[in-house]
Amino acid sequence: MLELKQLTKSFDGHMAVEKAAFSLNKGEVLGFLGPNGAGKSTTMRMVAGVMEPDHGDVLISGHSIITERREAQRRLGYLPEGAPLYADMTPVEFLKFMARAYRMPRKPARQAIDRVIADARIGNVASRRIATLSKGYRRRVGLAGALLNDPDVLVLDEPTDGLDPIQKRAVRALIARMAPEKAILISTHTLEEVPAMCNRAIIIDRGRVVADGTPESLAAQSPGGLEETFITVAGAAEADVA
Repeated sequence: MLELKQLTKSFDGHMAVEKAAFSLNKGEVLGFLGPNGAGKSTTMRMVAGVMEPDHGDVLISGHSIITERREAQRRLGYLPEGAPLYADMTPVEFLKFMARAYRMPRKPARQAIDRVIADARIGNVASRRIATLSKGYRRRVGLAGALLNDPDVLVLDEPTDGLDPIQKRAVRALIARMAPEKAILISTHTLEEVPAMCNRAIIIDRGRVVADGTPESLAAQSPGGLEETFITVAGAAEADVA
């Protein structure tokens, strides 16, 4: 459902992402891990079609994000880093705006909006201006927007950032409920959430994929579990530089 083909991106001579290549199948929830500056968000922006790669391509349900961008994006739900929203809108207004952008007919749009408001648990703030909402609620409004078109592929950049423990549990349950019918790519800095949400994990460092496996297999590589594997694998290049 999702295939990255040698994605490469540099900024001012600095290689941000170097030949990133992996695929994601229906039913897989992939934790996308790496230290700050490793290239996670840049990769996800290229997957979503909001940033052009220097080289490579992304296929979403068989459609190229380069040559068939609109068709690919119709099958994608994307929650960007920081969950950017229109602060002067209410969540309902924002979701109606998203539905118009997807050119959804009125009745299916209304049904989809009701569905994602319930899934993201934002019904009690649906009529409040987004500017007045907490960070956690804004995150959930962004998640509702990513789910609106019932996409084949979900790309979520830090979906639980700013959520309290109860809200995090609700998001995990929602992801688990959707997972059998979708391919889901999740970036997170919170390693303990990976085995709770994901059945596969990739570690990226300095723009390159350096590890790929189940959370259990990666954790088994080090006596200290997943965190130690992460530090060992992602820290090797930094140690070489130092």
